[in-house]
Amino acid sequence: MGKTKSHFACQACGTQAAKWLGRCPDCGAWGSLTEELDPGSDNARPAWGAADGAAKPTPITEVAGEVEARRQTGIAELDRVLGGGVVAGSLVLLGGDPGIGKSTLLLAALDRLSRPGPALYVSGEESLQQTKMRAERLGVRSTTLHLFAETDAEKILSAAAALKPVALVVDSIQTMYLPELGSAPGTLSQVREVAGRLMSYAKRSGVPTFIVGHMTKDGAIAGPRVLEHMVDTVLYFEGERGHPFRILRAHKNRFGSTNEIGVFEMKGSGLEEVADPSALFLAERPAGKPGSVVTSTLNGTRPLLVEVQSLVAPTGYGTARRTAMGVDSNRVALLAAVLEKKEGIELVGCDLFVNVAGGMQLSEPAADLAVCAAMVSSLRNRPIDAQTLVLGEVGLAGEVRAVGQVEPRLAEAAKMGFKTVILPKGSAKRLTERRLEPIGVATLSEALAAMFEP
Repeated sequence: MGKTKSHFACQACGTQAAKWLGRCPDCGAWGSLTEELDPGSDNARPAWGAADGAAKPTPITEVAGEVEARRQTGIAELDRVLGGGVVAGSLVLLGGDPGIGKSTLLLAALDRLSRPGPALYVSGEESLQQTKMRAERLGVRSTTLHLFAETDAEKILSAAAALKPVALVVDSIQTMYLPELGSAPGTLSQVREVAGRLMSYAKRSGVPTFIVGHMTKDGAIAGPRVLEHMVDTVLYFEGERGHPFRILRAHKNRFGSTNEIGVFEMKGSGLEEVADPSALFLAERPAGKPGSVVTSTLNGTRPLLVEVQSLVAPTGYGTARRTAMGVDSNRVALLAAVLEKKEGIELVGCDLFVNVAGGMQLSEPAADLAVCAAMVSSLRNRPIDAQTLVLGEVGLAGEVRAVGQVEPRLAEAAKMGFKTVILPKGSAKRLTERRLEPIGVATLSEALAAMFEP
């Protein structure tokens, strides 16, 4: 019998080394090299591919086009993020922190998808009894939903081929393995090959396949980066520990937009859709309190009203603190510098705390003016009118720049009872419908005057 050969592979970037190293020479990750067995000559063959292959190259004009056949999951927020439903033969990767609700969401979706035919839920982490307990709590009663507790990818694919499901869920990819590889589940080679087999199965059979991915402490999906390149859609389930709200976000989507988000609320009976997120985020807004400003953020086609809060207090330390949650901390420091340099507002000796209520993340610059208004309101201890919406990007020269798609933002604000909007003059000129009373401003000075001077 020949000597078994092995190598060490980095679980972060895939670099291979003949011996173990404490630090990867390519990506610099510490302790990421794991021993993996070299495949034998009998196994040295392509394990997977996107299709069965063609006899010869085909001109693109001769390839028959195919309309994307989407299937509704029955969960409107999930369908919105997917681009209108599940595409046949698509491979979807769902990541999120432990306990965030990944398995709960997919089990509820599979309950609805299984109505026209059998569906298969594969669990590599829980027993059938544990999955059944969750299903009872969620009210899952589909008689065509099949459960399978298995980690051998070959057995899973064989069971799927025999059952011919309308949808397949694998929870999770880090627990699956192929015996022929010889390495432990979760290693780079196992994750890559199992995902490749699942991708090949989804493309050949047309069965939409969902796989769950673990998250690292850095907030990324565990395993090789190639995993995210292989799949059609990458979804992240986000949420703060202290908040019941969950945000479903698409970071990659070959069949739809990556700007859409889905909002859920975690309750005892499982995840419930939030049809009106703006009302939910503003439900507990304190009335007449300094440091509270409402702005509008656009996620795909959905405008959301969120509350930006700020607390400005004299520092008790040698160096003032700049803390931001839900907003880029570098952006907050930049806006504070603009207020000091252009408006003469003294913030050097003050601690700045900025927070977006409800655990939302503001990534677009349209919220700049709201952040500035919240900081000045807290510093001066003067509240801003509760029925005023604030919109605008702030430049380094103190100018207020126009923002895009103002009409749907103002329509959402009018629905929530707002009367006035402070927005850039460039955006106010393009308004075709006056849903709110617009106050156009060109500079930060004009905006602050409109907010705080009678």
